[in-house]
Amino acid sequence: MTSSRSDLLAADTAMGAVTLLVADLDAMTAYYREAVTLRVLSAEGDRVVLGRGTTPVVILQHSPDLKHAAPRAAGLFHTAILFETQAALAAALYSVAQHAPGTFTGSADHLVSQAFYFTDPEGNGVELYWDRDRTQWSWAHGRIEMDTLYLDPNAFLGEHLTESGTADPVIGGASVGHVHLSVGDVASAREFYVHRLGFETTSELGGSALFVSAGGYHHHMAMNTWNSAGAGRRSPALGLGRVDIVLPGADDLGSVAERMTHFGVPVRDDGRTLAFEDPWANAIRLTTAG
Repeated sequence: MTSSRSDLLAADTAMGAVTLLVADLDAMTAYYREAVTLRVLSAEGDRVVLGRGTTPVVILQHSPDLKHAAPRAAGLFHTAILFETQAALAAALYSVAQHAPGTFTGSADHLVSQAFYFTDPEGNGVELYWDRDRTQWSWAHGRIEMDTLYLDPNAFLGEHLTESGTADPVIGGASVGHVHLSVGDVASAREFYVHRLGFETTSELGGSALFVSAGGYHHHMAMNTWNSAGAGRRSPALGLGRVDIVLPGADDLGSVAERMTHFGVPVRDDGRTLAFEDPWANAIRLTTAG
């Protein structure tokens, strides 16, 4: 898929770590380490960074003074962690089944990917998934073809779980593939994330969900109103702290800074990072690769 728009995010744009504000740092660290199979990359004071290799995936910030958000508030729908192979995904799925089986909420084949869904101990959504090769994706009229088909987790494990995966579930790399948000309305999400930030629309579900990406990915971000229709700006609460987006270079960062300033979006720009909020006060930070 190509576009003639000149105000797009760079094709090599990727998602960075998701920061979660948590009440019980030890319990949440244990879940993402033991069940989800991320490694602790650093742990200093009230902040724990988990990921694979040198790639941060989830940052846990201890925030015990905060309360849980209202049930229909805007915020995080899920953090989607992308695994390099089906064997790596199966190993992580098996690990969650062993350590926290009650957190499993469902699974689906989306044509472009195979996905398994969970809710962490503090109510944050988590998706663990694997992408099919892009040559197997189908596009029609500028939109990616996705679906929600039945995916049997036991059959998936039977086909892809290896002996080494049961012995040591940390196989290969993992990264944040996409981030899905709960928002108040799709029209405002489209205005902000597509027309201002520079993503392209890849799919829509009526007026209830929007999928956007850079560089022809199926989606780097999504926004839906399934639990949050009409929600306004967020108040400080446990849950989503920040979404990081990684751009290829400084020129790309400068282009976004110019666009945001043009549209009157307040930004904090220190020359290396660009920070701002979406219409629901979800914090977004842009950095550059390396």
